[in-house]
Parts: sequence; structure tokens; C-alpha cells
Amino acid sequence: MPTPARARGRKVNAFQALALLLSFVMVAGVGGVLGAGLVLPGVAAANTVTDVSVTAFNDLPTELEQRALPEKSEILAADGTLLATFYQQNRVVVPLEDIAEIMQKAVIAVEDRRFYEHAGVDVAGMTRAAIATAMGTTQGASTLTQQYVKNVLIEAANYAETEEERLALVDAAREAEGAEGIARKLREAKIAISLEQEMTKDEILEKYLNIAAFGASVYGVESAAQYYFGKSAKDVTYLEAATIAGITQSPSKWDPALDPEANQLRRNVVLKDMRELGYITQEEYETGVDTPVEETLKVTPIKLGCMAAGDVVPGSGFFCDYVTKVIAQDPAFGETRQERSDLLYRGGLTITTTLIPSEQAVADAEVKAGVPVDDPSGVASAIVSVEPGNGKITAMAQNRNYSALQETADRETAVNFNTSFEYGGSTGFSPGSTFKPFTLLEWLRKGHALNETVNGSRLSYQQNEFPTCINLVGDWNFGNSEGGRATTQTVLDATKNSVNSAYAAMAKELNLCDIMNGATDLGVTQAGDPNKLDRFGNPANSGFNPTPANVLGSESTSPLQMAAAYATFASGGTYCKPIAITSVIDPTGTELPVPSADCRAGAVEPQIAAAINYALSNVWTGTASRVGAPSFPAAGKTGTTSVNENNWFLGYTPKRATAVWVGYSGAPRPMGGQVIAGVPYFSGGPYGSSIAAPTWKRYMERVLGGGDNPGFAAAGEREIYGERVSVPYVLGMSESQARSRLEAAGFRVSIAPQPVESQYQAGSVAQQSPSSQAVRGSSITLTLSSGQPQQPAPGDGETGSPGRGDENSNNPQPGNP
Repeated sequence: MPTPARARGRKVNAFQALALLLSFVMVAGVGGVLGAGLVLPGVAAANTVTDVSVTAFNDLPTELEQRALPEKSEILAADGTLLATFYQQNRVVVPLEDIAEIMQKAVIAVEDRRFYEHAGVDVAGMTRAAIATAMGTTQGASTLTQQYVKNVLIEAANYAETEEERLALVDAAREAEGAEGIARKLREAKIAISLEQEMTKDEILEKYLNIAAFGASVYGVESAAQYYFGKSAKDVTYLEAATIAGITQSPSKWDPALDPEANQLRRNVVLKDMRELGYITQEEYETGVDTPVEETLKVTPIKLGCMAAGDVVPGSGFFCDYVTKVIAQDPAFGETRQERSDLLYRGGLTITTTLIPSEQAVADAEVKAGVPVDDPSGVASAIVSVEPGNGKITAMAQNRNYSALQETADRETAVNFNTSFEYGGSTGFSPGSTFKPFTLLEWLRKGHALNETVNGSRLSYQQNEFPTCINLVGDWNFGNSEGGRATTQTVLDATKNSVNSAYAAMAKELNLCDIMNGATDLGVTQAGDPNKLDRFGNPANSGFNPTPANVLGSESTSPLQMAAAYATFASGGTYCKPIAITSVIDPTGTELPVPSADCRAGAVEPQIAAAINYALSNVWTGTASRVGAPSFPAAGKTGTTSVNENNWFLGYTPKRATAVWVGYSGAPRPMGGQVIAGVPYFSGGPYGSSIAAPTWKRYMERVLGGGDNPGFAAAGEREIYGERVSVPYVLGMSESQARSRLEAAGFRVSIAPQPVESQYQAGSVAQQSPSSQAVRGSSITLTLSSGQPQQPAPGDGETGSPGRGDENSNNPQPGNP
């Protein structure tokens, strides 16, 4: 079908156009509108001017390409609460039966009172216009059908490939003067006549009432009725109908919200026309003209976009913005970004999201209680919550006010701290020790256990000591945070006390690439711009690089990704991509495809997930002991980066996995030495247990407290204690002999820093711990002999014979679980 906005026929000059208009009027008057409209026959005494004019008229199109009208889209919370509206044209398309009869009559009365009598063109009106044009005065004579044609041509211009072409097409559709104006009128007339042969009068009226502008930013009578009077078009009174009907002649000039006095003049003209046609009584007319427009208005402005969301559900502007980014990014909504944008702003979609308003309100309140928006420190904080087992994002907030304006006030931003660059502009934050569970995941997968001991005494390594899939060189030095002791200890204690040195020792027994791949498999990647490269030359949104520093979470990710990964543990091993949209319905009621959570049961083996849950449940007696456990079963992990630039708490139950981040939102900057939310941190901290964990607890208690909160599946003995086997007897052996024998039996070996006096030869093994049984793969600590002890004087006491020793002898670990 041709695009009529571009098919304008042969150009004619002013004399030819005027001749053509007069010829059309004469033929229409004699032979009827249909004859004139479809093929203009030759005129008696034709001359060159009229010959050319007739040819030009016959070249005009007769078909009209009618597209679906752009309609506003709405984003709803999970319970149906309207969060935000998006549109290029504020329009709701409704059928004619949903438009009050008096509304229909009001438009007909003022715009085309012979609408039901003509065949698309009002010959009398065109005669008057032709005479006026011949006298040098432009005068309108368009029927509703012709006006509908003009609106369709203007709307078609919005699909032009360039802005220059769009503006040219709009100008052509609106041209009112000279030859171009006459040519436009004739083009409209010819298409209108053709259109009336294909459609009924009611069909044309319905389309006109939906496409026409009824205000500076309002399209269609339904949106007009809702905007000006807070009601549907089917419920308007005669006075309200007259107010709306008068606008369309000049939408900006007669908009009652902009100039009620001007509109009142125009409304009274409509009332007069309605009275003359018998649509209203004399009494109604008199009452109407005496009623000020302002007294009838109940203007309900529609705030465009996500800046309105926070007025409805506190702090929800950032989640709303995330939803728009999902639509812009996901191919489910169109092949190109432009198609996806058009769908949101023109498609009339009803988008239902996962946001639970009550939880969102709590999240917004608690993240701002943790660090107030106007806190002098300028420290930022964010919280996001995900439902385990389905990936639904139930709350997303931060201690900033959402603003999409180019110029923003202090503490206003559109950058979403909870998401990665593509979905909100943030490049993420280093997760610190909250990344440790991914090393624990690989540890358990390799058959190790929570009660195995590791030598956490080292605080420095050569990077090439770690098995990995890339070449690494150079020193790696680090420290322990939050009181973690650099000693030999169980993995369970290393986890609850967040001991960096112990986790470094664990990683040395594994492969760094496997650890990072495990995190990536659960959706944890860097959060940067995919169009940029990280220091290893990989896209800045790829997985974490397999370096020792990343065992302690040195690269940056997003709170949302971390929450979704921890939700995998909470669900017993099912990983789901975080989702924000549950359904999208178009104006016809058709449900469109939405991004899937792609849930994968067994992404983490259930028995391993249970063991991780068991280990992380001990956080309440470890790094979060000052916070204290909530009133329901919960697990979690604190996180603090090297010099307190970022604090985290990742906690979860089988119902919710929630991440809280605290730090500066710009370049990494230590928070030590600051007064944050009234608390000075001059002698240490803040840590993950200082602000993030209390914020998490307050939020979760308000959301889940008092409800039915199931616990986690029990961890297996194999994952907790491992496979216990006999430890080879190595006392008296040389260090190399003992090491060889123990490693052959599947144990790791560490040497105590201080030798002891014993009966064994200096340099040989004097003590071993454990000495009888231990978990396969655990570390056996050997203490070497410094030589023969001095002989005690007679009577000084008994001398004992050397034995295998107590299983826990010379065990420096801080305590057993």
C-alpha cells in the first residue's frame, strides 16, 4: 500500500490549483461528489491550465495507510499500582460505544454538522471556501473525514527515516495557504471520498475521536476526559463534552488547562451549535454559558516517566528506570533499540512488574535510615531484594532521590547503584569478602569439607603459586580485616570470621579459573561498560579475572547480581536471572513475551548449597555478632574491602535474598575517618557489620518478621566433617619423609613456626596434629624437634614416654564450631 504522506501528486502552480478547486466544486455540484472525487472529467472550454490541473488531480492517491495509533504505556507494581506512564502522545484508544453520545454530538456540531449527510466532502462548504480563496482569503471547509485524513498523514510523518523528512511531511499535511494549501485540500478530499466508500460513518467518527489532538499534549477524547475531568469519555456531561469538543480546532490555543478563559469562549460557541442542532435545550445552553470553565475542571496531570514513580511508591523511581532499561536492552521487545523504544512510548503496553510496594517502601525507609540522604559524609547506600527460586526483584532502593533531568540537585541522580552499567549507569563496587562464598563453593565441589583445617598464617604469596589459566607474576600481599586471625583454622571458622589469609590458603589448593567460572555461572560478573575493556583486555562486563586478589573480591560487581547469586544458595541450588517484569499486554489484550528468569535447578548441587547455608548461618556468631541474628533462620556474609571503601552485607532466607552496599558512589574512597549517620569511624571501620548488616536486619525483620519463615535444609556430614581417615604416624621422621607420607595419604602439610625440645633428632618431627584421625584432604600440622631436652634432676618429676599426642594438641585454632 502506498504511503500517502509522500504521494502528493504532480505539483501545480497557484492558478492551476485554483482552477482545479473551482473545477472540482462545479463538477461536484452538477455530477455529485463521487464523480468529482474519483476522476475529475474534462471541463468545457478546457484550456492549458485546467488540462494540467485535471491531470494533477487524477494523479493524487485515493488510498490511506492507517497504522495503529500510538498509545501511552503504563508500568505497574506487582499489585497493579500505577508507577509511571510513558508516551509520545497521551492517548487511550476506545471504541465508539465507550464514548458518550453527547460527546460525539458535540464534536459533530462544531466541526461538521452535515457529517451524516455528505459523502466525505461538504460541497457547500467547499464552494464557500473556493470563492473565499479566489477572493484572496483562506477559509477552512474540512469535514471530519477530511480532518481524519489530515491527522493520519501527520501521524504517518512520525515514521519518517530522518527528522528533516518528518518535519517536511508534517508541514505538507498542514499547509493552508497558496497552491500547496489548495492541493492539500484536494488530496484530503479525494482520499476522504474514497475512504467513505470503504468505512461506515461511525467507524470514521470513532477513528477521528481517537486520533485528534484535544490539548497541547492530549490525544483522543478518552485521554482528554480523564485529563481534564478525571473521568472516562463515556461519563462526560454535555458541558464537559462542549469543553473538549472546542479544543481540537487549535489544541494549544483552546487548552482549558493552559487558558480556561479562552477555552470558555470557544466552549460557548460549541454550546450554541449544540443548541441550534437540538442536542441540548435552551435551559441547558443558558446554564452552560453561565458556568465558568474553571469550576468544571478537575485536571489530573500525568507525570511522564519514572520521576512520578516515587510519588506513588517511595523510592521506586530507580526500579522503574531499571524496567525501562530492560525493555531497551532485551530483544524480546524488538530487534533494534529504536523498535524497543517505540514499543514503550507508542505501543500502549501494560507492563506488570515484580515490585512489591510494601517491601519497596520498607527498603526505601531503611536504606535512608542507615545513611540519610542529606548525611554530611556524602556516603551512598543501596539495597535490593530478590525472591529465591524465581528471580523476582521485590524491592530496589538507595539513599538518593531519583531524577532524570540533565541538571540535578545535590543527592539527586538517575544512576542506579544496584545495577550494572547497561541497566543504570553504575560501574559497580568491589564486593570484598562477600565474594568468598564462591571460593567456598569450589572448595566443597572438590570434595573438601567445612571442618577441614587450613594454614591461614601467610599474608603474602607469589601469584604464580596459585593454579590458574592465565600467566601471573609478582607478589600478592594482603591483610585480614574485622579481627580475622592469621592462624591455622577450620574453613567453618574462616568463613564465619571472614579470614582473608585462610581463604587465600584455600584458593591455593584450588584453581582460580574454576572459582571465577563458578561465580560467573551464578550471574556474578563485572558491572562496567561492555564497550570498554578491563585491565586484562576483556569487556568490562565479563566475569571476574582469575587472580588471587579476586578471591577477596577486588573487581567490581553490582548488588543485584550478588543478591541473585546468594538467592541460589537460599533456594537450595536453583539459579534464576533476576527479573523485573512478569507480563506485558498490548492494547488488543495480547500478552507479549517477556524476559525469562531461565531458572536452572541444580546450578549448585543441593547438598553443597545446604553446606554453604550452614556455614553462612554462623555469621551471627562471627563477623555479625554485634548485629545479632534475626528472629528467623537466616544466613549471610559481611564484606569490607581493603581500606574500607566498600561495605556489604549479603543475607538471605528461603524467602528473600537481600544485598546492602555502603560506600562512595564515585571513585573508590575510604570511609575511615568519617562521621556517618552520626557515628564517628576514626579508630577503625566502618565494616560490613557497621551499617550494611543492621540495615539488612531492620529491612528483613519488617518484611518477614512474624511470618512463616522456614529454615534451610540440613547440611550433610560429608560436607561438614569430610571423610575421616587414619593419619599416618610420622613422629621421628625427617620433614621431607613425613611430608611425603602424609601427602601420599591425601593430606596437606603445614609446619609450626617454632620447634620444640624433644627426644627426637633436631629437625625431625616431634609432634603432629591431628595425630590419629582427620578428614581426608585436611592439613596436618607438624612441629619439628630442636634436639634433646635437658635431663631433669633426680626427683624432679616423672619422665614420660613420647606418644602420638592428643588430636587437638598444639592446635592454635580459635575454637571448634
